[in-house]
Amino acid sequence: MVPTGISELETAQKLLEYHRNIVRILPLYPKILKVISADQPCVDVFYQALTYVQTNHRSNAPFTPRVLLCGPVGSGKSLQAALLAQKYSLVNVCCGQLLKEAVADKSSYGEGIQPFFEKEMAVPDNVVISTLCQRLNQLDCIQKGWVLHGFPRDLDQARMLNRTDHRPNRVFFLNVPLESIIERVTLRRTDPVTGERYHLMYKPPPTMEIQARLLQNPKDSEEQVRLQLDLFYRHCAELGHFYEQAIMLNGDQDPYSVFEYVESGIINPLPRKVP
Repeated sequence: MVPTGISELETAQKLLEYHRNIVRILPLYPKILKVISADQPCVDVFYQALTYVQTNHRSNAPFTPRVLLCGPVGSGKSLQAALLAQKYSLVNVCCGQLLKEAVADKSSYGEGIQPFFEKEMAVPDNVVISTLCQRLNQLDCIQKGWVLHGFPRDLDQARMLNRTDHRPNRVFFLNVPLESIIERVTLRRTDPVTGERYHLMYKPPPTMEIQARLLQNPKDSEEQVRLQLDLFYRHCAELGHFYEQAIMLNGDQDPYSVFEYVESGIINPLPRKVP
């Protein structure tokens, strides 16, 4: 009597299905993949696998980082995201930039976004989350991990993100005093000739000629900054409660000091809350 499931035909079908799927799975694990020939004694296979597992070949992070940076305008989210992307090869996902790129690329998502841009209206949450998920579903985000900033901005958006397959596994809130944010943002300027960005205090223009032609983005005016801050802090407490394991950081210090704290929060396990 021949056991079911091991006939030559059934074995061939299972092998065919395996080889059809495995070529799509292997590229997802480029840095941790170890191919071991099973055409040898079981003990040899076991010891090769054991040796590989005990080898320090993985990154310090115990998971694929899916990092969310929260904070008001001027808190340094973009810089911290860029530093993380540079050092750990994470995909830097700025939600606002993502929407602009969708419009520029004239994609199907962009066609739905453009009318809101033209009317200077907020893009509906369902359109934003669809565009965001489309980006996070791409292979580089799956393989490398990502760092997201600019979304969510309120509790409803956080819940929408949580219902997808893209829940962050590290959340950081960058806290910066109002006076520091006003100083950081309202003194930003752009050279309309070269496109170079300056800051009147931290990165002043090299000549008076350049300084005379610098322009301020209307969004960087003190009135607009205060409106954005008011909107952020209106929802900040709810977001903090929603992301119970979020790490609160003092963003009012040297950006590389902030980065060290962010790194520590990614590499080390989250503290367990005592009931």
